[in-house]
Amino acid sequence: MNNDYGADQIQILEGLEAVRKRPGMYIGSTASKGLHHLVYEIVDNAIDEALAGFCDTIEVIINKDNSITVMDNGRGIPVGINHKAGIPAVEVVFTILHAGGKFGGGGYKVSGGLHGVGASVVNALSEWLEVEICVEGKKHFQRYERGKPVMKLEEVGSTDLRGTKVTFLPDKEIFEETEYDYDILKQRLREMAFLTKGIRIILKDLREEEIIEREYYYEGGIKEYVQYLNRHKNPLYSDIIYCEGKKDEVYVEVALQHNETYVEGCYSFVNNITTPEGGTHMIGFRNALTKTFNEYARRQKILKDNEPNLSGEDIREGLTAIISIKLTNPQFEGQTKQKLGNSEARGAVDSIVSEQLTYFLEQNPSVAKTICEKSVLAQRARDAARKARDLTRRKTALEGSGLPGKLADCSEKDPTKCEIYIVEGDSAGGSAKTARSRTTQAILPLRGKILNVEKARLDRILGNNEIRTMITAFGTGISEDFDISKLRYHKIIIMTDADVDGAHISTLLLTFFYRFMPELIKQGHVYMAQPPLYKVEKGKTIRYVYSDVELNDLLNELGRDGNYKIQRYKGLGEMDAQQLWDTTMDPEKRVLLRVTMDEEESSEIDLTFTTLMGDKVEPRREFIEENARYVRNLDV
Repeated sequence: MNNDYGADQIQILEGLEAVRKRPGMYIGSTASKGLHHLVYEIVDNAIDEALAGFCDTIEVIINKDNSITVMDNGRGIPVGINHKAGIPAVEVVFTILHAGGKFGGGGYKVSGGLHGVGASVVNALSEWLEVEICVEGKKHFQRYERGKPVMKLEEVGSTDLRGTKVTFLPDKEIFEETEYDYDILKQRLREMAFLTKGIRIILKDLREEEIIEREYYYEGGIKEYVQYLNRHKNPLYSDIIYCEGKKDEVYVEVALQHNETYVEGCYSFVNNITTPEGGTHMIGFRNALTKTFNEYARRQKILKDNEPNLSGEDIREGLTAIISIKLTNPQFEGQTKQKLGNSEARGAVDSIVSEQLTYFLEQNPSVAKTICEKSVLAQRARDAARKARDLTRRKTALEGSGLPGKLADCSEKDPTKCEIYIVEGDSAGGSAKTARSRTTQAILPLRGKILNVEKARLDRILGNNEIRTMITAFGTGISEDFDISKLRYHKIIIMTDADVDGAHISTLLLTFFYRFMPELIKQGHVYMAQPPLYKVEKGKTIRYVYSDVELNDLLNELGRDGNYKIQRYKGLGEMDAQQLWDTTMDPEKRVLLRVTMDEEESSEIDLTFTTLMGDKVEPRREFIEENARYVRNLDV
């Protein structure tokens, strides 16, 4: 074995080799998220042309072979020789990292994309990429394979069109999957269209016999985005409050509207890139909102002199807002651009929102009064919730361990080895308690359906026995008291019957986790148990199957001579303890689904929970009809 470690063992990765060697560093992952990111990188370049005022239409096509075509009617990537590199500028853009019009301030005032490495990274991670550029009446073409040009840039004809067309096929050697998901692209392209008012984005899917085509165009930009996010909610007032302006070279756009729910949905963007962790622009927005509403409420005597100020949380109850800023040199914290760090963004957003919101409230006193009254109610509910939490804490201190009586706890004290099964009903709870491994598995039976938290304030939620029991058992606290380091079980497993009621209970639990303990989902602690749907017996052989497709495959394997017995499990209670252990609880054999969430799609997740769990029936019916084709094994 050669253990030499000298100067020659240090590898120098030339150009795009580095990208192919470590793709995750450039696109986050080689799973579905990274695959779709390739499309956004090329679209971002077209959006930059739109932001600069040279492009108004972008077309994205999913081709039959899962390659992607992105076309724009911008100026076209320059085709002349870049004298520093000695090759055409387009080749520089597609083959050299950190090259493009986004650096040095000459090409674009503002731009999105991932650290300015977009086109070259997409090229490096594609089996092949072809670029066609229409500029000054001529059409130019070049092809690359795995990042390297296989021909010189050629002039291939004349044209009246202008713009850039890029077609690429993601490399199977790099990506775990290469099948594009139409819905994922649809959501992101719709978001881009909302954030860039007046741009037309067309999405086509050519893979099926019936071509799918959608067009996104929003003259109202982020005002229409707020309207879209609030469409399944009841707005408190008809206007969408809109603030726009420029300060210290930061262009600020904010749109907001309150609705009757108790949930805050504020989403922030920088140069069209979502910032799930917020940052300086979000801080500026929150400061402006809190200060402006408190000043107004004091002036109008809605708040008396002896009453405390409204907190930001009170004012943001039921608020949907989009904060979108554009600036030349965004400084992001972390590789994945989750949080903005520019200090000038905070001052610019604060100043523009404070001034224009003050003016709006003075001009619209009935709207201002409605918002203030909702905020005062939220403040009272928050006080009641705090008292309920304090009471829970005091009780816990008096009762010693303070764990709920119905919890069958495990003996292991290391949370990383512990798991808790949340089970509906006492009968299933009884089987689970008998079946479990007492060392590491705890069982918490819930009686009936928990409260739908989508329709309740925190004080009422904390008054619900089943929810209080869960909070106490987990040990983390809730909302602003939440502390993940106190989590007592690193796997929280929802185990319900495989029927409509079970699905409803699971959804209620997931709604609660998403709204009040989102870190449990973000950090991968929430799972769904997968109990079998059928038991198939043939002679002495017993097999469990988890779907109709699996059942069909098994019957083909066993031979369809009818010499077998099939039992359809309606619920967990139909299994004895040994069967429940063998099929659903034994870590060696069970199937668990981990619940995940992509923060970049938080507005869409939010919308889905509102649709499923909110007050309006019609959107829920539409959602169920649209998604019925994905449903399997639903008892009716």
